[in-house]
Amino acid sequence: MDEAETRRKIIDTNLLLAGWNVLDPSLVIQELDIYLAEAGIPVSSDPPDPYKGHQFADYALLLHGKPVAVIEAKRTSKDAELGQEQAHTYARNLQKIHGGPIPFIFYTNGYETHFWDSDFYPPEKVYGFPSRADLEWMVQRRESRRPLSVELINKDISGRDYQIAAIRSVLESAEAKHRKFLLVMATGTGKTRTAAALMDVLIRARWAKRLLFLVDRIALRDQALDTFKEHLPAEPRWPLSDEKAFARDRRIYVTTYPTMLNMIQNGTTPETWISPHFFDVLIADESHRSIYDTYRQVIDYFSALKLGLTATRRIKSISIPSTSSTVQFTSRRTPIPTKRPSRTIRPTSPTSRC
Repeated sequence: MDEAETRRKIIDTNLLLAGWNVLDPSLVIQELDIYLAEAGIPVSSDPPDPYKGHQFADYALLLHGKPVAVIEAKRTSKDAELGQEQAHTYARNLQKIHGGPIPFIFYTNGYETHFWDSDFYPPEKVYGFPSRADLEWMVQRRESRRPLSVELINKDISGRDYQIAAIRSVLESAEAKHRKFLLVMATGTGKTRTAAALMDVLIRARWAKRLLFLVDRIALRDQALDTFKEHLPAEPRWPLSDEKAFARDRRIYVTTYPTMLNMIQNGTTPETWISPHFFDVLIADESHRSIYDTYRQVIDYFSALKLGLTATRRIKSISIPSTSSTVQFTSRRTPIPTKRPSRTIRPTSPTSRC
């Protein structure tokens, strides 16, 4: 399949699923002409060539008439990552022309897609494009996100010293641009309340608009919903009692791994599809139970800050792996740096169980 066919049969379809009609020039411009002279790059007119000094981005996604994301397409037989530097060059030149932050970057071969918020995070593999609403929020978040180090933790939600230390460690590591974290806390030490206080900070600091809390049983879902209702009463939650249909206007979402997996797999139309960029934060409760490939798909699907909660010390078995971008919390009362950029804490003074 050549590049043109890859675009027509796969990439255009994936964009349409996210609400981007490539035939609507108010939303998408194909072969966006980037004139280098407008980016302050000298262009020689000798020898004469109508294309000299022009670059052409395969796709540009527009908001309010301005390109805020570029997409570089490769044929299916090529590695998608071959388009990374090319897309980055287009984005930098668009920034020089239009000002403001550098546009978001995507590069894809149809089967594999990568996303790069180059001003903040390294590239990551993703499972689809953002919707228009997602992209609007991504732009707003980048402009309004506040430093986490100055945000206060609500001690009425989670006030134990070890809970505050755990939250502060996650916040510091998030501000250092890590995206995966692990909290190891003994049963009864208030994991859910700690998560609620963390959510509260991320929402107030404009790092998060929608948060997903995953559990492995309905009973745990109901307990978590009760905890969030008590400690974050102003934040809309999904689901409400007896609510079945997925709602897109809530702040905190609590569901089981199987339910979310079914929703992802059944999202074949714009009405049923859940964007990989829909959630800003994913918290996986009892992470050691989600080791199976089936449930790992749920965690991998979303492009978000990811926090695993567990009471087990068997780090190798959890679904959010111990990597250089992960913060772990184990058996000490205060955060201790390790060789990896991670911190550890394990509560020793249990509170009421959440």
